[in-house]
Amino acid sequence: MGWKSTELRYGSLSIGIHWLTALLILGVYVFIELQSWFPKGSDTRALMKTWHFQLGLTVFFITLVRIAVRVMGPTPRIIPEIPAWQHWLSKAVQLALYAGMVLLPFAGWMMLSAAGKPVPFFGLELPHLIGENSDLAGQIKETHELIGKVGMFVIGLHTVAALYHHYFMHDNTLLRMLPERKDS
Repeated sequence: MGWKSTELRYGSLSIGIHWLTALLILGVYVFIELQSWFPKGSDTRALMKTWHFQLGLTVFFITLVRIAVRVMGPTPRIIPEIPAWQHWLSKAVQLALYAGMVLLPFAGWMMLSAAGKPVPFFGLELPHLIGENSDLAGQIKETHELIGKVGMFVIGLHTVAALYHHYFMHDNTLLRMLPERKDS
């Protein structure tokens, strides 16, 4: 399998970015949920939030690369072809996923900026995007949390659809995004 996508399969670069992003997003959700297990003000809770921020920003930066890779190569065809309504729904879900992978981390960055808090990124402190404004920080936080909840639903829909296509429709939807198997 080559690193570039073809008309029949995603390339190893797209596949690698897809699964890396999935793992990072899982980490983002796990760390924000784990932080609630620890008392406010504790070092462990702060560490969980820091990992949430760092992994979220990693998703943001990788998604920018992912979009560039996606635009530069073809999208492999689904075989056998799916109905038009499924194709449309697939595109809508993909757009929602990409929007979430850009907007959620960006909103988190904006929220930390507006709250006047550091924006940690693996030993670096990223610059604030806006000035301190606690009311705005609260509004961004509410939006960030809402998008995060919607994101969990969309990720679930994406996952269920891929499994449905694989096990019930018997098309190549899922196989296009899995590494090629070497037959012995």
